[in-house]
Amino acid sequence: MASFTRIEESENASITINPSHKIAKVDDNIYGGFTEHMGRCIYGGIYEPGNSLSDENGFRKDVIEAFKDLNVPVVRYPGGNFVATYHWLDGVGPRDQRPSRPELAWIGTESNEFGTDEFMKWCEVVGTEPYLCLNFGTGTLDEALGWLEYCNSDRDTYYANLRRKNGREKPYNVKYWALGNECWGPWQVAQMTKEDYAKQAYQWAKALKLLDPSIVLILCGETGYSSWDYYVLNQCVTWNVHGLGGDRTKSLIDMHSIHIYTADNEHLPNATAPRAAERAIQMTSALIDLARIENKVPETVPRPTICFDEWNVWDPVRAPGEQGAEEKYTLSDALAVTVFLNGFIRQAKDMGMANIAQSVNVISPLMTTKDGLIKQTIWWPLWLFSKYMRGHTVALNVRAPEYLGRTNPNWVRGTIETPFLDCSATIGEDGYVNLAVANVSEEKDFEVDLTGVKADKVEVFTVGGDSVDVVNTAGEQKVGIKESTWDGKGRFTFGKHSFTLLRWKSV
Repeated sequence: MASFTRIEESENASITINPSHKIAKVDDNIYGGFTEHMGRCIYGGIYEPGNSLSDENGFRKDVIEAFKDLNVPVVRYPGGNFVATYHWLDGVGPRDQRPSRPELAWIGTESNEFGTDEFMKWCEVVGTEPYLCLNFGTGTLDEALGWLEYCNSDRDTYYANLRRKNGREKPYNVKYWALGNECWGPWQVAQMTKEDYAKQAYQWAKALKLLDPSIVLILCGETGYSSWDYYVLNQCVTWNVHGLGGDRTKSLIDMHSIHIYTADNEHLPNATAPRAAERAIQMTSALIDLARIENKVPETVPRPTICFDEWNVWDPVRAPGEQGAEEKYTLSDALAVTVFLNGFIRQAKDMGMANIAQSVNVISPLMTTKDGLIKQTIWWPLWLFSKYMRGHTVALNVRAPEYLGRTNPNWVRGTIETPFLDCSATIGEDGYVNLAVANVSEEKDFEVDLTGVKADKVEVFTVGGDSVDVVNTAGEQKVGIKESTWDGKGRFTFGKHSFTLLRWKSV
C-alpha cells in the first residue's frame, strides 16, 4: 500500500517508509509463470529434443536454470486460448500413439508430443508447482474429472491406474485448477455468455471438489471491472453447497482470475498503463466483497483472492499471436513491468497468484536461440522483484510530481494516480527492507528525501539504459543490472527512465 501526494516539479520529492508498518503478506505465487502451446513456448522453448542444450527428457537445461534462478513458484499450463480445444488424453501414453490435432486458437497443428506427464516431470525438475487450466470450450465435465483423477488420485480407479500404466505410481497432487480461460472472449472456441459460464462453473466446481476437496479452484473472470466479473462472482462465491456435506467453513471458489495486457507506442502512456491493472485489482476486490455480502457468506469462510494469471506488455498488432507473439521489449516496457509488479506488492492483501504471460519466447522475458538464451529488458525487474520483494508489504507515503498527459487506457486518468515515481516496499523474513522505485520520467532525475532509511550501507540495484527505446539482443545486452552502494545520508537520486531497488537491514 502506498499513499500518494502530488507536488509541483519545483518542490522536493520524498518517500517516507517505516519498516514496522506491515500491511499484508506477499504471496510468493505472484511470481508465477505461464507456458502455453503457442508459438515457440513449449516446442523450441522449454522442450527441444535433439538440441545439445537439452537433457535426456528433451528439456532445455538453460531454460530450467533460468526458471530456478527466477525462483518461479507456480506455472500455468497448457493455456490460454489453446485449452479450449485441448483434450488431455491426446497427450498421455506412448508418444508414437498420440494423435496430431488441428489447433484452432493459434491456427496450427498440435503433435501432443509434450503433454501432462512431460509437464509434470518438467515442473519437478524445475522445482515449481503445476497449475492446470480445464477445457471449458470443447471439453466435458467427465473429461475434467478424469484429468483430476489422473493427476491426484491414489485409488484403484481407471484414470489413476492409467497414470500408473504410463509410468507414474504416485499422484502428482496438482493443487491449482482453473475453470476455463477467457470464456467470455469472442476469439474463443465455444465462447460463453456470463449466465451459461456461471451455471457450468458452479456445477463443475461442485463435482471437482467432491472428487478432491483439497484443490484450489480459480474462477474465470475478465478484466476485474466488467459485468462478467460481477455476475460470475455473484453466482459462484457461495459456501453451503449441496453435495459437499453442507460444510459451512469452505468456499466453492478460491480465486478469481483476471487478465490485462498493456502497450502503447509512446513511452509515458506505455509505462503508466499498468496502473489500470492495479485499479482492476481494487475493483475486483470490491466485487468479491459484494458477492460475499449478497450471498450472506459468513466471515469464517475464507475470502477468495485474485489470480492475475495473464499479465504483461503486449501489442498483438506488433507481435501477432498467430505468428508466435515474439515481442522485442524496450526499456520502456521494462518500466511498465515494474509498475505492474509494484501494483501487485501494494495490493498484496488481495493477490493470491500472478502469472506473467508467457515464460519463454512468447511475449516473454526469456528468449531461446539454437545456442543459448536472451534475457530481455523485462527479465531484470522481474528477477529483482522475485529475488527480493517478498515477505510483507510495507506502507509508504510518496510525494512526487505526477504525469498528467494521455493514458492508455484513457479511463486511468481520473480513477488512479500516475506518479513519475512509482514505488512499493517490503520487509523480508531476513529483516531486510526493500524499496522498489520506477522513475518513469524520460527527462528528469529526481533527488528524493528518503525518510525512514536508517542504515549506513544501502545496497543499490539499478536497471536503466541510454534511452527508453533500447532493447536486448543476442549480440548486445543494453539493459541489465548495475550494482552499487549508498551511505544512507542526504538525498538519493533516482535517474531518469530507470528502475532502482534499494535494500538495507532494518534496525
